[in-house]
Amino acid sequence: MINELDSIDWSSMNHAYGPAVEVPAWLRAMTSPDPEVRDKAFGDFYGAAHHQGDVYPCTAASLPFLFAMADDAATPDRASIVQLLLSIGRESADRSDGLYFTPDGTESTAGADSLALIRERADIFISHSYDPDPSVRRAAIEGVSHFLEDAEQAVALLRDRLSAERGIVERLLVVRTMADLALRLPAARSSATAWLDTLAGEATVDPDIRLAALVHLARCSPASIDADTVPTAISLLRQLTPAPQPEPRGKNCEAAPDACACAAEPATTTGQDVPPQIAAAFADLERHNRVHAPTTDLLRRFHGVLDARLPERTALLTEQLRSPDPATRYDAIRMAKELITSWRGEHTALVMLLTECLLPEDPYTAAAAAETLGSLTFVSEPAREALAAYVDAHRAAHGSDVWATSHPLRRRAHQEAVMALARLGDARALPCLLTALDTGCDAWRAVQVAGHLSSAAEELVPRLARLLAEADLSKQWPETNTGALISALAELRHPAGLPALTHAVSAAARYGYWSTATSAVNALAAFGPGAAPALMVIRPLTDAEDVNLRAAAATAVWELGRDAAESVPRLEALLDSHCNRDAADALGRIGPPAQTALPRLRELLGAGYEWTRVHAAAALWDIGGEAEAGVVVQTLLAAWEKNDATGNHVLACLDRMGPAAAPALPRIQAELALPQRAGRFRSVDNDAEVQRLCRDIQARLSCP
Repeated sequence: MINELDSIDWSSMNHAYGPAVEVPAWLRAMTSPDPEVRDKAFGDFYGAAHHQGDVYPCTAASLPFLFAMADDAATPDRASIVQLLLSIGRESADRSDGLYFTPDGTESTAGADSLALIRERADIFISHSYDPDPSVRRAAIEGVSHFLEDAEQAVALLRDRLSAERGIVERLLVVRTMADLALRLPAARSSATAWLDTLAGEATVDPDIRLAALVHLARCSPASIDADTVPTAISLLRQLTPAPQPEPRGKNCEAAPDACACAAEPATTTGQDVPPQIAAAFADLERHNRVHAPTTDLLRRFHGVLDARLPERTALLTEQLRSPDPATRYDAIRMAKELITSWRGEHTALVMLLTECLLPEDPYTAAAAAETLGSLTFVSEPAREALAAYVDAHRAAHGSDVWATSHPLRRRAHQEAVMALARLGDARALPCLLTALDTGCDAWRAVQVAGHLSSAAEELVPRLARLLAEADLSKQWPETNTGALISALAELRHPAGLPALTHAVSAAARYGYWSTATSAVNALAAFGPGAAPALMVIRPLTDAEDVNLRAAAATAVWELGRDAAESVPRLEALLDSHCNRDAADALGRIGPPAQTALPRLRELLGAGYEWTRVHAAAALWDIGGEAEAGVVVQTLLAAWEKNDATGNHVLACLDRMGPAAAPALPRIQAELALPQRAGRFRSVDNDAEVQRLCRDIQARLSCP
């Protein structure tokens, strides 16, 4: 076998992701008895031959060896081999045209070749479906739905596996695989869905399997969803999570973490040079990928099938969020967030259910709930008092410095709740933020939300300015907190922040760190004429070599000095750069005195990028007024139709146009009728702004 591998042309492993490596050695290492050697070999293979799911000629050439390893009982960790075969085959199947272009542009049929070989050897998945190792069986069972072409044989095998399996994970996988098979093979559809239907209605079958059959039947036959589907699912879910017995007095998640179904927060170890924000981002990523309840994947799929049926999904989430099972409750938090961020509607009931997860005895779940509420600022207003009560209870129970407590779960839960409260502009978050800024303990978190507390600018800005003044801007990569400090000072717009921002502009520009300098110039521009003393620092930057900084400086010269004669020529010149949208916006704010820019703005209405057209059209209206109304509305509506992310900017201009926006009324009414969120990034806040502007414009244009 090794000799055969030595004859393979492995040069195809040479691609953009790294230098050539002796691949046969990698493959040999995957059978090493040393777990560390094996782990490295698998990592090398995934990194070079299956990077991010790609399938290369070398991947296809590896398959015979991988099959041999999977068949050899002496191979350590055979489950990983079968899982690798499954991944290669699944990714190959997703390339429906069978074609792939390597990083050097060469056309490759490696995906089609791999899929053909794996389907030719599909018997391996059949045999391993009966393997004593459940990890091997899981990968093999899933492979049956992807690679077996004999529908009758596949259905029979899966029915047999459900009877034989004892673990809940394996049994749920069998039911899901039957649905996957039905969706891939039309010949299996009838018998597979009949089996799922029977399973869902069989009272003697375990409720978890009945629930799985119900959900996957809905996946295969969405028309089967009726008024009883969700109530039946809720009833089965209740049978899975019966009400627990009361815990002994004094027991809680913090005192006895093992009693909680949710795992305790793992310790995060990082090098001394890793900024805390980066370490936290990796911890968030790891946390985001955790699944705590065996039914979570099933319920996520159910929500996907229910799609726009918001009342049914809300009823299901209500049951999940009130579940006595901590794992089910925790995983439901993310599903609730996904629904609220994707669909318009009245979500107060779900928001209040999230506040019920702010339990002092379960800080792991409370942190997730608080983080979610903090990300839903526009709709989380009903949670204000619950968040404040949670923060106050923490301070009362654990001291005023609980923000810096050494207990990792309690610390994260408290900080997330404080940040969510601050994003609502609630001054009750202020004492904790001041603790953070004064002690330096996780101050970066406080900086993220400080800009929302405009009422506390007198206390916050001196502290933020001090931190910015202390930042070492001579480094190639200034502290990651620098940008957040600049943003917070720009949001608060308190005069005490001006010296620190002006110094940041000078220092960053002196060391050639254009991004930081640009951010600081934009922050000063937000102050308007009140920051006029900074013009002596900003004016020279209108000739900076960096175009972004040049555009920011030209804009700031207008915002601070309000001298059109000085600003318009520089901004006009920038219309021919990649910063033309910023320049157009600034010219629009100048208004009629910028009329010399009208010819170039009209030309930009024909730009290939819809965002450029939108900004040019808005500036055209702001400068030219009624005479430009027809072409402006036409351009805005065409861009909005092409890319609904432009909606916020389009509507802001239409709102300024008053009666001249009348031709847009049908599109505005259609927008208000849409059930899904829209606007830039489809975020809750941007969508709320889209809806508000639509309603305002509609009311104005509908009046006689």
